[in-house]
Amino acid sequence: MLMDLSSVCGAPFHGISLAPHIDELATVIILTHVLVATDFSEASKAALVYGRELAHTFGARLDVLHVVPNLAKYYAAESYTSTFPEIEEGMEQAAEHEIDLLLTDEDRRRGGRAILRTWESPADGITRHAREANIDLIVMGTHGRGGVSHLLLGSVAERVVRTAPCPVLTVRHPEHEFVSIDTLAADTKSDV
Repeated sequence: MLMDLSSVCGAPFHGISLAPHIDELATVIILTHVLVATDFSEASKAALVYGRELAHTFGARLDVLHVVPNLAKYYAAESYTSTFPEIEEGMEQAAEHEIDLLLTDEDRRRGGRAILRTWESPADGITRHAREANIDLIVMGTHGRGGVSHLLLGSVAERVVRTAPCPVLTVRHPEHEFVSIDTLAADTKSDV
């Protein structure tokens, strides 16, 4: 049940009550700042649909974050090559263009931000941003790798879940959808 608790806190406030009746003690979920971490994959695009809808439903600000790995620091122990700065610069330029396209005009009107950071690893960059920006919920896609590929590549989502300062919603694509068709259609139109 969506509750308007403006009279309780003296300011516009929206939350979801987990109690079936108003006269019972209500547990309320409050989201004021949602972070969607993206690697521009299909799973990340699905996560953005969920994160955007949660932010809009709760009146929360939406941050969309992409972390470019700092190759020099990440691979410094193994070897260093003088091409790392050029590679990183190219990755940052491509990511900057891509991430700006992810926010809609409505997201921007509501205070949404597209953020690009360079960090040693994507997982560390995501959790650090979540701490610094006081994020209430991280939403991110997961590729659902298993077996040897998971062992060799690891899972950014798994590391974020283990180290995040807030809850993390992971979204597999394609999987069970609980976002309405209207929301998906509106997001598709905004991509055009």
